Amino acid sequence: MNHEKIIVPLDVPTLSEAIALLDLLPQVSFWKVGLELFVNCGQEILTILHNRQKRIFLDLKFHDIPNTLAGACCSVQKYQVDLLTIHATAGRKALQAAVAAVENANQRPKLLAVTLLTSINSRELAFDLKIPLELPEYALQMALLAKESGLDGAICSPQEAAQLRQVCGEDFLLVCPGVRPSWADAGDQRRVMTPEKAIAAGADYLVIGRPITAADNPKLAWERICQDLSNL
Repeated sequence: MNHEKIIVPLDVPTLSEAIALLDLLPQVSFWKVGLELFVNCGQEILTILHNRQKRIFLDLKFHDIPNTLAGACCSVQKYQVDLLTIHATAGRKALQAAVAAVENANQRPKLLAVTLLTSINSRELAFDLKIPLELPEYALQMALLAKESGLDGAICSPQEAAQLRQVCGEDFLLVCPGVRPSWADAGDQRRVMTPEKAIAAGADYLVIGRPITAADNPKLAWERICQDLSNL
C-alpha cells in the first residue's frame, strides 16, 4: 500500500519527544532515526521502535576511510535496522568495503548512498563545492558509483528520481527526502516535489517530516498525505 512508502523522521532531540511522536502517530510503520536523536539516546530509541514492530531507517550518513566505514557498518548490524546511509563521496573503495562488511549477515541493512544533500542547490554545488558537473549529472554519477560498488540504492531528490530509475534499473532502491505536499512549506529543502509526483517519478520511499510532524494536527496531515497517495 502506498502509505507504507512514507518514512517519517524522528527529527527531535530527546527520547521523550520521540516517544510522544510515536504515540501520536501509531499508524506510521516506517521511521527514520537521524544523527541528532541517535547521538542523544543511541540504541534505546531503536529498541523502542523494534518493540513497537516498526521498520527503521538509520540515517547516520557514514563518511570515512574504507576500514573505518566497514567497521561501522559491521557494528550497525546488531541494531537490525532496515536502511542505512553512506555518503557516496566516501569513494569506491569505502563503498565496496561497506558492502563486504555486511554481505554475509543473516539480516543486514540495505545500504543507501547519499548522492547530494537536498539542501544543496546547483549554485552551491558549483561555487561552494567546486563541482563542475550540472547537479542532475552529479547525482547520477554518484548513484552509478553506488550501484557499481554493490550498494542497494541511493538517497536522492525526487527531481533526480526519474533519471536515476531509468539508468540504474528497477531493482535499485530510491529513497527521496525533499518531498513536500503542495499545501506545505518547503523549509530548507531546495529540490522538492509533491508525494504523488515523486512516486510517479520512480521513488520507492518518501521521507516526509515537517509537513507531518510540525503540522498543527500531525495525525490529520498524515491522513491527508495518505489519501493523496491512495489515488495513485
